[in-house]
Amino acid sequence: MPEIGDENIDYADRIAANADVEKGAWQRTLDDMEAMADELEEEGWNVIDIPASHTAPENPDAGQTDRFGFVYVIPDNYADEFSEAVEAGAFPSYRVFRQEMSSRVFMLTQYLDPDTETAILIAGSYEMMHAPALVKAAMREDEMFSHVQTIDGTVLGSFHHDDYTKFFPNPEKYENYVAEPNVGDHHDEE
Repeated sequence: MPEIGDENIDYADRIAANADVEKGAWQRTLDDMEAMADELEEEGWNVIDIPASHTAPENPDAGQTDRFGFVYVIPDNYADEFSEAVEAGAFPSYRVFRQEMSSRVFMLTQYLDPDTETAILIAGSYEMMHAPALVKAAMREDEMFSHVQTIDGTVLGSFHHDDYTKFFPNPEKYENYVAEPNVGDHHDEE
């Protein structure tokens, strides 16, 4: 806990610096999504690119069901287009692009349906400290899911993934995960 005085300014500066780093990482994720969408469209794909309002790692013990995976909450204005695409395609292929920044993961997931030449891109971000239970479930079940819903909880679609390591390249890292200090944090030895 910071002490009153100059330490508070330092603490506030560190929080602000971390927020700036995360804001920059989120913007890079959105820029990457836009560039990927442009590239796929040039190749003839119909692309739906969605920045998730919220992304949460959900384990089977959370909530009212035993579902698990990433839950992406998307804005209502993307719901119809997303639902129509999911109803028309199977989306057997997926790719995950991720970047860890401090204690947060910025992720871009690409769902591909070659038959309809439709690509759904969803950008999301989550705190690593919320993922260990999901990682354990994915390892135990040897599979992973993505669920897309609106803010009111209406599930618009779910995707099955046979390789959870695309989401968690080093799953053992999450086993005893401890949040890393924020940018600029330092700990004095006593």
